[in-house]
Amino acid sequence: MIEEHLSVPFATEILETPVRVERVDLNDVDEIVVICRRGRQRQMIPILILPLPSPPPAGWEWIEAYRHWARGGR
Repeated sequence: MIEEHLSVPFATEILETPVRVERVDLNDVDEIVVICRRGRQRQMIPILILPLPSPPPAGWEWIEAYRHWARGGR
């Protein structure tokens, strides 16, 4: 659902560094990650720790729903 509904690309900051979130994917251990780019560098970031920009991109609700589920619904 995240991949279908999250509007990418969008810009955000990771450790005060601007990055462009290009797409949603799975890593080798089947965690949901986003592929971020800064210049020629690309990096996978777990979606559970991805800082969302203000205002957030369309579809951000699906990230929040996944975070809620991953915390055990608490």
